[in-house]
Amino acid sequence: MPDRRALLAAPLLAVASVAARAQGAAWPTEKPIEVIVPFPPGGGVDVMTRMILPLVQARLPGSNFVVINRAGAAGQLGLEATFNARPDGYTLGATTIPAHSGIPIERPTRYRPLDFTFIANIVDDPNAIFVRTESPIRDLAGLIAAAKKGPGAVTYGTTGIGSDDHIIWLLFESAAGLAEQTHIPFAGSAALTPQLLGGHLDLAVGNAGEATVLAREGKVRFLGVAKAERMKEAPEIPTFRELGFDIIGSASRGIVGPPGIPEPITARLREAFGAAMADPAFLRDAERQVMPLRPLLGDEYKAMAASVDAQLRALWQRRPWRG
Repeated sequence: MPDRRALLAAPLLAVASVAARAQGAAWPTEKPIEVIVPFPPGGGVDVMTRMILPLVQARLPGSNFVVINRAGAAGQLGLEATFNARPDGYTLGATTIPAHSGIPIERPTRYRPLDFTFIANIVDDPNAIFVRTESPIRDLAGLIAAAKKGPGAVTYGTTGIGSDDHIIWLLFESAAGLAEQTHIPFAGSAALTPQLLGGHLDLAVGNAGEATVLAREGKVRFLGVAKAERMKEAPEIPTFRELGFDIIGSASRGIVGPPGIPEPITARLREAFGAAMADPAFLRDAERQVMPLRPLLGDEYKAMAASVDAQLRALWQRRPWRG
């Protein structure tokens, strides 16, 4: 006959089990952890995410990460999906700054850029201007001469209106005293690159790390990089400062979650991402992919995002990038 004390305890144990699950005690084994990439496959954010997640998964026993590409509206749709997900640790999102903050400055969004749960910044890839190897534009001086023929004389591609690439070009236009040129935005670098290499654009403004692979293959030539010092990954590229323009900018890429993820879960995520970013295998892969790293965790990551947010809002007051 069943023990009476066991019968009395059973309902209490069931309640405790439900409460523990509600508090995330089962995390991360209960179901797959979805990581929303707000851009198409093949771009810098997507590549970074898919590179690091297996190493993070190995540090969270029982976890299973699944990447979901939810592109649209220059990243807005994916960011909204991340922000409005349940804060249970089973939905995370990749993001890129400054676009992360630029989108809500220019139009209404269903997310607040500094209210995400900031987990880990991984990459900081400086902006650069580059042309296909066969281009008659040989250097930055040649680009300026071509652009000074008049408004719209030069066609340039970026990864979207208000993207880090677009903002750097606007700063360059202003610093060089150029009239407005012809901007052709694309939904990510994977869509932009074939158009540049096919000769349909005069130049591209993108991230140096991504384009360095193309340069090593002899497909593109750099005109300048928006970094304080030359990149150790590509020391042959002159900085804009060297060429007379005090312009610095980059795309920071990392992982965030919806607001309100319980601290025990965010702590485990920060620890797992921090260890993954220090893994020798990841460091080797990042070097091979020319992926400039800037590891930042938690509050440090959020502080960087807040600083860029303030700079963008100030720039919007001087030079709105969308009419």
